[in-house]
Amino acid sequence: MSAPELTKILPPDTELSRPFWEGCRNQQLLMQQCKDCDRFQFYPRIVCSHCEGEQLSWQPVSGQGSVASFTIVRRGISKAYEAPYIVALVDLKEGPRMMTTVVGCDPESVAVGDTVEVQFEPWGSDLVLPVFSKR
Repeated sequence: MSAPELTKILPPDTELSRPFWEGCRNQQLLMQQCKDCDRFQFYPRIVCSHCEGEQLSWQPVSGQGSVASFTIVRRGISKAYEAPYIVALVDLKEGPRMMTTVVGCDPESVAVGDTVEVQFEPWGSDLVLPVFSKR
């Protein structure tokens, strides 16, 4: 008997989120921007979370931000997740806050306020995730 295959949980690719995932596949971080109030939002929604405007467009953002909060996961939810890893809330320069991971550094070196920038990491056969690294 062989061991079960270890797989990671994949985020859903819906009609609403598809432009975001396509941007990631093209190494570009895209966010919805409201044409009424000019503010960016994340996660994708059908109306603006700031003014309830319905005129939203997908625009590239800088991918620069700072760590607002984080935790070090020392025991992954399954063997498919190699611990330790850092789960963080990142405040983007343009305003939205994303839950993501911080990669490429010693987990003990991360601190609230650290400046980070987006990188793109393949995850599975057709998915690319935005992750962040310290600058």
